[in-house]
Amino acid sequence: MHELSLLENVKEILQNHAKHENFTQVKKITLEIGQLSCVEPEALRFAFEVVMKGSLATDAELVFSEQQGLGLCQSCKKQTPLVHLYDPCQFCNHPFVTVTQGHEMKIKDLIVI
Repeated sequence: MHELSLLENVKEILQNHAKHENFTQVKKITLEIGQLSCVEPEALRFAFEVVMKGSLATDAELVFSEQQGLGLCQSCKKQTPLVHLYDPCQFCNHPFVTVTQGHEMKIKDLIVI
């Protein structure tokens, strides 16, 4: 379950931001998860409490935001929606599409005190 290591990274990012921004507690965290990222939101939710226990995000509310998958067709040069990582271009059906959005997970928003 790579979601555990992703949450460990989130916890480390929060700790680093807390030092620079002088906050002591995270009340709410919104994670933006790309549709093509292979990250399971329910697995994150399941592991969140365990990973964040004893940290500045111990009782934080976890919210998810989904980012649509998009790609640039190598043939027609149009931006095309992607539901799966290796989908062909929706416009010309060309098989080579470069993913431009939706393959990442990032911290979108924090509410801190």
